[in-house]
Amino acid sequence: MSAESDPTVRVLVLGAGATGGFFGARLIEAGAQVAFLVRPARAGRLQRDGLRVLSEKAPFAAPVRMLTAPEDDRYDLILLACKAYDLDAAIAALRSAMGVRTRLLPLLNGLAHLDRLDAAFGAGRILGGLCHLSVTLQDDGAIRHFGALDRLVWGSRTPADPALPRLRALFAGMRSEVIESNEIQAAMWAKFAFIAALAGITCLLRGSVGDIAAAGGDALAQRLYRECADVAERSGCAIARAQREESLRVLAEPASALKASMLRDLERGARTEGAAILGDMLRRALAFGVDAPLLEAAACHVAVYEATRSGGR
Repeated sequence: MSAESDPTVRVLVLGAGATGGFFGARLIEAGAQVAFLVRPARAGRLQRDGLRVLSEKAPFAAPVRMLTAPEDDRYDLILLACKAYDLDAAIAALRSAMGVRTRLLPLLNGLAHLDRLDAAFGAGRILGGLCHLSVTLQDDGAIRHFGALDRLVWGSRTPADPALPRLRALFAGMRSEVIESNEIQAAMWAKFAFIAALAGITCLLRGSVGDIAAAGGDALAQRLYRECADVAERSGCAIARAQREESLRVLAEPASALKASMLRDLERGARTEGAAILGDMLRRALAFGVDAPLLEAAACHVAVYEATRSGGR
C-alpha cells in the first residue's frame, strides 16, 4: 500500500505557517488528504491565494482545504509545528481530532513539549520528530524556502506501534528527505543541544556566529555547546562524537552569518521560545548538577528581555 494509491490517508496540519505549510504541501504531493486547521485570518488568505511555497528545489502552489475546527477524529496523522508558547492553545484545539488511530508528530524545538502532549493525549500516540529546514512566512502569505535542505526526521516512541506501516507508506511518497529514526529521542537531544547553544550564544552576545568568532568569542560558543551536550549525556542521550565535532565547528565558523531564530525574534521585539529552549535546558542542567554558567547567563538574559519586552515593569 502506498499513500499515493490510498486517498483515505488523512492528515491534519495545525496552522499553515512556514514549517507546517511547507510539510503540508509535501504531504499533499504524496497523495494524502490534507486539511489545515487555521485561524480565520489565515483561512481568508489561503482561500484567496491558495498555499504557495517559493522554493528553487520544489515550488508548490495550489488551493488547499482549510478548517477552523476539526471535523472529526478519523485522522491518521496530525502535524504540529507551532511555537512552544502556543502549545496549550494547540492542545485545546486538537482534543476533538485525536482519535484512537491518530498519531501526532510534533516538530517543535526542544523536548519540553513531549511531557505536555503525553499528558494530554497519551504517550503511545505521540511520535518524536524534528526537521532541518530554513523557511519563513512572508508578509504576502507565501512560504519562502531558503537553500536546498529539506529534511524531516521522525520515529515512534512506542515499540511495535500498529500505525507505523501506514505512516511509512505516507512518508515514502514525500519529496522531502524523510528519515525514520530508531533512536528519535537521541536525535531530538542532538538538535536540542545545538539550538540551545546557538540561541544562547547569539542572543547573549547579539551577533552572528561569524561576528562572535571575529570578536574572539568562538571558544565561548563552543563552551556553551559542551555544557548543553553534557546535559544530553546525563539524560542518557550522549551525542555521537562526529556530530559533536561538527556542531563545535559550525559554532566557531569565522565567516558564518548564522543566527538563531530566537535572536531574530529578540531583535524585532517579538516573543521568544527562551523558556522552552534555554530555560528548559538550564532546568535540566541544574537537576543533574551540571556546571553551566554560560547557559545560565544566556537563559537569564532572554528571561529579562521577556519580562521587560512589553513594559512589564
